[in-house]
Amino acid sequence: MNKSKDIKPHIGIFGRRNNGKSSLINILTGQDIAIVSDIPGTTTDPVKKSVEIFGIGPVIIIDTAGIDDSGELGQKRISKSMQAIRTIDLAVLLISNNTFGDFEKHLINEFLKFEVPYIIIHNKSDIEALNSSCIDEIRKISQSAVCDFSAKNPEKFEDIVQLLRTNIPESAYTSKSLLGDIIKPNDYVVLVTPIDSEAPKGRMILPQQMAIRDVLDNNCICIVLRETELEYFFKTSNIKPALVITDSQAFSKVMKIVPENILLTGFSVVFAHLRGDFESYIKGTRKLAELKDNDNILILESCTHHISCEDIGRFKLPKWIREFSGKNLNIDIVSGMDETVADIGKYALVVQCGGCMFTKKQISGRIRPFIEAGVPVSNYGMAIAFINGIFERSLQPFINKK
Repeated sequence: MNKSKDIKPHIGIFGRRNNGKSSLINILTGQDIAIVSDIPGTTTDPVKKSVEIFGIGPVIIIDTAGIDDSGELGQKRISKSMQAIRTIDLAVLLISNNTFGDFEKHLINEFLKFEVPYIIIHNKSDIEALNSSCIDEIRKISQSAVCDFSAKNPEKFEDIVQLLRTNIPESAYTSKSLLGDIIKPNDYVVLVTPIDSEAPKGRMILPQQMAIRDVLDNNCICIVLRETELEYFFKTSNIKPALVITDSQAFSKVMKIVPENILLTGFSVVFAHLRGDFESYIKGTRKLAELKDNDNILILESCTHHISCEDIGRFKLPKWIREFSGKNLNIDIVSGMDETVADIGKYALVVQCGGCMFTKKQISGRIRPFIEAGVPVSNYGMAIAFINGIFERSLQPFINKK
C-alpha cells in the first residue's frame, strides 16, 4: 500500500474475511470504492478513499485484507494489513456472527501496542444480532464501544459516524502551528529557500509553503529569499529578524551570514519538532560523532520520487555522513512508508526524512520499532546541522520558546 501523502486523519477498517469491511467502507464513502463479494478474501492490498465526515473533516478510510487470510499470498495480505496499523489514527474492528476470538484479540493487542484508539462494530445484524455472550467475551479484554450494525440496512449509520467522531483523537484532525510557540505577532521571519535542480519548477516545496502560511497565520512578517541574497539583505536592511529558517542543505553558508544573536534553524528541524520524536532525534543525532568503521546506517525516505544526482537522501546525505565520520560505512536507503526493514538491530543509526507529506502518527509508526530496539534515530535536517557544527544553534528556537 502506498500510504497517502496527505496529512488527513487515517481510519483503518479491520476484521476477518467476509465480515463486510468493504461494504462498510462503501457506506462511509458513499461510493463503490471497495469490491464487495460473497467470496472471502476479495480485498488484497489495503484500499484508500478520502471522505468528509461531519465533525471531523476530510479523512482517509483504509480497507484492509482479512486478518484470517490463509496461504502464502494470504500471509502477505495480512502483513500489509498489520503494517497499516502503525499509520492510522483510529481503527474500526469489524466482527459478525457473534464471533470474537484469537484473530480479534491479536488485532486489539496491535492497536494497543501502537496506541491506536479503536471501536468495535458487529456487522450483519440483519442476519444475526449481537448477543450478550459475544459482548461478555469482548469485555474480557476490551472496554471499547461496541455497536450492532447492518451494512445492508444501515439505519444506525449516524451512530457509527458519532462513534468515529467521539473516538478519533482531536490531535489527528486539528492542525498544530509550525511556529506558533516560537514567534509572536509582528516578528520578522526570514525563510531562506535555495533553488536547485531538486526544487519544483515554478513553485515552492511543501515545507516552504507551509512555513509561509504559518508565519502569516501568526500575524508575523514573512521575508522569503534565496541564500544568494541573504548577505545583501543583512548589509542593506535595518531589520533584525526574530527567526531565520533555511533549507538544511544551505546551513554551511547561511550560518556564516546570520548573526549569532539571531535564532537560526532549518525547515527539516521545524518538521522534526512538529511531527517527529524530537527528544529521540536530539539524542540520536549525537551518534554521528561516535560512528565506527563498518557501521550500518539506514536512511528512511517517506516519499517515493524521481531521483537525481542532487537527491538529498540518496546522494548528498550519505556523502556528507561518510566525509564527516571519516569511516567506512554501509548505508542502506529505504523509500516509501510501505517498506519493511529486516534486522532492525544491525543499524548504528537511522536517519528519517522530515516527513512533511505525512502525519505525525505515520512518522511515529515508522521510527518507533527502531526506538524500541534501542537504535539511535535522527532526522535529515538535524543530521546536516550536526555535520555542519550548527546543531546546538539549530535547536535554540525550540529551547528558548516564547
